[in-house]
Amino acid sequence: MGLDVGSKTVGIALSDPLGWTAQALEIIRIDEDNEVFGIERVAELVQQHQVGGFVLGLPKNMNNTEGPRVVAAQHYGELLTKEFGLPIDYQDERLTTVEAQRMLVEEADTSRRKRKKVIDKLAASLILQNYLDRHGKLTQEL
Repeated sequence: MGLDVGSKTVGIALSDPLGWTAQALEIIRIDEDNEVFGIERVAELVQQHQVGGFVLGLPKNMNNTEGPRVVAAQHYGELLTKEFGLPIDYQDERLTTVEAQRMLVEEADTSRRKRKKVIDKLAASLILQNYLDRHGKLTQEL
């Protein structure tokens, strides 16, 4: 399962059973300020899709430094580890949201309102696909 963790939403994507392609699945609303992280919905998806591990986007700065969003993504990863005990890996996600926006504007000519509804799950799909491409077929651990 690939996740694009933001401050208000988490985009969710899944790989096919062979670990070759990623598909955008859904967006979960969260509220970091009130510590509402949508873990219950993630649990439903983990069970429903027999998820074996997580790939979280790591939103590094363009100069490769780590800022507050990296800390927030790692905190979310810690919550997942505590809840599920499944392996977690992190994938550099620099420019994935920009790429997702470009895809929606140029290739799909999607309106701003519709883009807002799908951008996070498309970004999660790109994060997971980049991970799959970089690491080859998923191992049994992930």
